[in-house]
Amino acid sequence: MSSPSIPWGIDSETGVLRHVLLGAPDFFEWRPVSAVARQTLALDLKFDAQTAISQHREMVDAYESAGVTCHWLEAKPELKYSVFARDSSFMTPFGAVVTMMQTKYRRGDYSLVLKFYQDHGIPIWNMVTAGHFEGGDFMVVEPGFVLCGYGGERSEKEGAEQVVSWFRAEGWEAHAVPFPPYFVHLDVSVGFIAPKLVAVCEDAHQPWFIELLRGRGYEILPVSYKDAMKLGCNLVSLGNDRALSTAENVDLNARMRAHGIEVFAPDLSMYTLGGGGPHCLCQSLKRDPL
Repeated sequence: MSSPSIPWGIDSETGVLRHVLLGAPDFFEWRPVSAVARQTLALDLKFDAQTAISQHREMVDAYESAGVTCHWLEAKPELKYSVFARDSSFMTPFGAVVTMMQTKYRRGDYSLVLKFYQDHGIPIWNMVTAGHFEGGDFMVVEPGFVLCGYGGERSEKEGAEQVVSWFRAEGWEAHAVPFPPYFVHLDVSVGFIAPKLVAVCEDAHQPWFIELLRGRGYEILPVSYKDAMKLGCNLVSLGNDRALSTAENVDLNARMRAHGIEVFAPDLSMYTLGGGGPHCLCQSLKRDPL
């Protein structure tokens, strides 16, 4: 039996967030899915499942205190990284898009998002078929403007260009954005905080991309390579000058607060060590129009 339908659709990264999709952390464990996760495993650091569950609860508490309604993907023991709900799909103004995951640890995640969208009456606008492309590389920046990143290790140029073509057919400006593969996804080096305010690891990007953002009136808060590798750019705008970051992201948190941003900063170290931050852990389902 289908569940009641829920509101859906986003036209920006920074409109007020109303509904968010999360993956349950029940079976999460570290796997070598990215440069960050591989480094963690090489250092022989200890994963603690109870700490991970507690940290995830702290993040959910932050969402709920900000007035965001949380929805959940089903947890399955064979899909340990489905807790990172960002990558298996993404939301658009036209409906959801189901992605084509690259890493073997994530390839079954499509089944969870298909069931969720079908059960909740959310239309599926498209499915990526031309090449691997994952949700962490997709951003509806603002109405009429979309970015699709690719680093080659996870998302590929062919997949990014397919998504770009869908938006250009709708009359939108859309760009395929290359970056070095060790940054994994675009949201590791770019994080939209508020309208016209963005955190960027400039070392990850070609000059034309930085000029594209500045030309559209964005103020850039620079993030170092070191902090980006700790998922420093990987934040979630909650709208109304509020953002979800992490406790470890001390420098950027301070600079956001200096810009008048209210920052929620739970400890998410079990997840950042595993290769993903707050943006990776969620999929925006519904934002107020910007």
